[in-house]
Order: sequence, then C-alpha cells, then structure tokens
Amino acid sequence: MALVTESKKSCAVNPLKMSQPLGASYAFMGLESCMPVMHGSQGCTSFGLVLLVRHFKEAIPLQTTAMNEATTIMGGFDNVEKAVLNIRSRTKPQVIAICSTGLTETQGDDVEGYLRVIRRKHAEALGDTALVYVSTPDYVGAFQDGWARAVEAIVRTLAEPGVATVPGRVALLPGCHLSPGDVEELREIVESFGLEPWIVPDVAGSLDGHIPEDWLGTTLGGTPLRQLRALGSAQHALAFGEQMRPAAERLQAQCGVPFTLFDRLTGLAATDALIMALARLSGRPVPAKLRRQRSQLVDAMLDGHFHFGNVRIALGAEPDLLWSAGSFLVEMGAELVACVTTTHSPLLAKMPAGEVLIGDLEDLERLAQAADADLLMTHSHGRQASERLRKPLFRLGIPMFDRIGNAHVVHVGYRGTRSFVYAVGNLLMDQIAHHGPGDWPLPAASLAAVAQVGGPPAEAHLPARIPRLQRTPPAADHLAEASA
Repeated sequence: MALVTESKKSCAVNPLKMSQPLGASYAFMGLESCMPVMHGSQGCTSFGLVLLVRHFKEAIPLQTTAMNEATTIMGGFDNVEKAVLNIRSRTKPQVIAICSTGLTETQGDDVEGYLRVIRRKHAEALGDTALVYVSTPDYVGAFQDGWARAVEAIVRTLAEPGVATVPGRVALLPGCHLSPGDVEELREIVESFGLEPWIVPDVAGSLDGHIPEDWLGTTLGGTPLRQLRALGSAQHALAFGEQMRPAAERLQAQCGVPFTLFDRLTGLAATDALIMALARLSGRPVPAKLRRQRSQLVDAMLDGHFHFGNVRIALGAEPDLLWSAGSFLVEMGAELVACVTTTHSPLLAKMPAGEVLIGDLEDLERLAQAADADLLMTHSHGRQASERLRKPLFRLGIPMFDRIGNAHVVHVGYRGTRSFVYAVGNLLMDQIAHHGPGDWPLPAASLAAVAQVGGPPAEAHLPARIPRLQRTPPAADHLAEASA
C-alpha cells in the first residue's frame, strides 16, 4: 500500500498534468465525422491544438467559441449558437461535441440549456447532427478526468436504451492511457475470438496517421454515430482503466449492458485475464497465435529480467498509466523509488511503492535525485530533468513531441508487453559501462617516452614483456605461511 500525498507548492514548476478540456477533446476525436469545440477563449483551444499536433504530427480538428471580455460577462449563448451553426454549415459533421473550460465554468454558462434552445430554434438547419456537451473545468482534475467525463457524456447523450442485444457484439471502452496502437491491438485480439468489437472512442480509427482520399474538416475516422446510438446492443462491455468505470456503469444503467473492468493490460497476468474473459464470452478456445505470443512474452521477460532487477525507477504519469507501467516494472524486478501523478484515483493507494505524490515534474526530479534513481519515465517534458540528473529518460504518455510514431506505440497485450520489455531493457543495457582504452593504462616507461617527444609518436614501441600486477594472496595463504 502506498501513501498518497499532494504537493502543497504555491505553483507548478514544469507541469506534469494537462487539463480536463484537452482530455475531453481528445476523446471526442475518437468519434467519426466529429468536430470537438472548446467553449472558452481562443488561447485555451490554441494551446490544446498545438500540443496534439506536436504529439501526433497530424492535422487536428478543434474549434472554439472564442469568448472575449464582453461575452464572458454577458453570457456565451450567442457564441455557442454561432459556433454550432457555422460548424454545421461548413463541415457538416455528424457530431458536434462541446466541452467547457475554466473561463465559462467560472462564469456559470448553462450550455446544456443553450443547446436545447439552439436545437429548437434551428431544428431544420441542424438536421440529424448530434450535439454532445460535457462539463470539464480545467481548474480541477486532469487529462484523464476529462477523457472519462467525455466518454460518459457520449454514452449518456447518444446511447439509446431498449435496443435488442446482438450476440458476439462487444463494446470496448478504452482509457486515455491507451495509444491508437494499443486500441488497434485490442481490436485484433477481440476479433481473433470471432467477436465484433465496437470501440468508444476509437482513436485508432481517427489518429493512426493515415492519409484520407478526400480532405475533411472533421475527424478522419473513429466510432460512427450509428454505433454510438446502438451501443446498447452489445452483449458485454469491456472497460480498460479505472477511469472508464463511470462510463461502463452508465452504459449498464442506461442500456442494461453488463461490463468487466480491467485495471491494466500490460503484463503477463493482466493479459491472461483479458484473454480468458474473451474465451468465456465467445465460447471459443484461445487462438494458436495468441498462445504463441504468450510464449514469446515469457521468453522476453526471461531475457529482460537480468537488466530490470533492482533498477531504481522514477515514474511520472496519469494514474491509470502510472498503475499499468509501474505494476509491470515491479513484476520485472525493478523498484519504484519515486511516483508522481496528476489527479486522484483509487489505484494510487495500491501502487507497489512507498509513496505516490500528486505533483509536477519538479517533484519527480527532486524525488529521483534524493533516491538516486537509475531511470526516469515520463513524457517529453521530463527531458530537462533527465539532462540535469544525467539519467536516461524513457518517454511515456502524452505529449511526446520529440519523437515520431507516437500513435503506433503498443504496450498492451502479449505483443505490446513484449515490446515494452525490449524497449526499456535496451535502454537499460545502454547504461552498462563498457571497457575502453583507459582501462588498460600504458606502462610508466611508455608514458615517459610520450612525454619526452611532446605527444604521441608516429610509432609506439612497447616493451616485449609487460609485467602483470601482482595479486594480493588471500588470507588463507598468509595463515599457511605463518604456520610453516
């Protein structure tokens, strides 16, 4: 059990966490033909837009209601109305998804009421475009909380009760700690059992770095609106990450879909639990390819445990990612000497560490230095701490703006866990000290000859025989000599 504490500093230094509106916007980007909108100032949206563009290296659809001083005082109805109508007329999305910001939350805008009025006034203009709203004040919570609230709002607003159950159809509710590559891996695993996965939200379909045939102003893939409305037809729901519990509970209460929650999918035992659940749902045996992948993972863990043993790791991430990566690292023999996260979660007290601090990257750096950590793990903003401490950095989470291919990183399932072992293990191997020329110094005579000529000669002449250092005899030899 870990002691969970919270930093009491007056301000964050090199922040670890990101805001709720950004997490909600990211979730909405997993819906097909969707336009996410931040209800707030232009600056709030611009920051989130730049961050996601730098991480995914893709065009990111994200709009704003462009609140200013006057509209903040008088109320934002006109801005919301104009934004919805302009987006509808220009890009014709299937879904317009709005999330609040700290500015409009503090002002007290009733956005749900606004949307009901706008729907009545412009029923013909809006047509069948779905409107979704989620409250995400950025002065509380973090990225993970925004994602969780957005997915719950999607289920609450769009999933229709009373839909007939379709055998073999499974709803997948992935958390924000899973990359598009992770989500795609989950899709393949579920389909290998003959099941039909409906993923909400499906960032693997929209942010996997593909080139569309035609330009679109909205998201380029993801969960279609028809699936969102018929989500209640799923035979079962699988939620991944503690953050997805509210959305799974909402789907069960609203549409009667039972669910199973997996707190992590990185690791041998964690993946085994998922595979056995899918085998029960499908009534099929585990496919041969998954059995082979499991065997490969066991071999990879055997190869890697020599390099993980007793390694001291400082880890900073969102709670679900912290739990997933940290638990597996400890299973591999590493030690978590510093754990820093962004927001509260029931998983924090279960972390296999002495303490978990809700803080920033300055806290992570300070704790890593005090504990003499061997390796830092966090997103790209940890690179300065890595340089100052002269410790290697394994980049994990969002944002990773100084690497490419971030959408295709896979750390879940047997294959993803195997890749995680190799990536971390290879980084640790790079830190092993290797022998160099300084490990076999020249004899004193040779060094003196070099000094006389003022530098290394064109030809180096060494004595025919270089005497070896005399080994000190062990204590037993001394005792034998004394007795003689």
